[in-house]
Amino acid sequence: MNFQLSKTDLTVLKQIGCKFVFKIQNMESVSVPVKLTSGAVEEIKRLLSEPGFDIAQKLRVGVKGGGCSGMTYVLGFDKQEEGDEVFEIEGINCIMNKSHQIYLYGMEVDWKGGLNSRGFTFTNPNASSTCGCGTSFAV
Repeated sequence: MNFQLSKTDLTVLKQIGCKFVFKIQNMESVSVPVKLTSGAVEEIKRLLSEPGFDIAQKLRVGVKGGGCSGMTYVLGFDKQEEGDEVFEIEGINCIMNKSHQIYLYGMEVDWKGGLNSRGFTFTNPNASSTCGCGTSFAV
């Protein structure tokens, strides 16, 4: 079965949090729901290489209720659970609860290593408002 979608169709589907699956040369490829910048990839790989890191854990990207604006980002290492979607970004095994995609699809995670602002930052096109701290948002 073949479908033809215009760029407008794809944009609308992306905006409502749909996951795209494409078949390319007999290999299935799943779109990645979030993006990591090169700085974020570098810092996450540094953390993964720390002595004693539990290699059974994957990078969890998600949300939870709370914070100034109603929802808070989750970014940390965790074991895969039932209901998680598994994806890979530049060799980093990631997991996300499938129900969180509607809030996070298209989000970019960056790492700032400066003296005045150090840590991961989140740029989320789905957020209608964000808190000054940068880790809390509303949809």
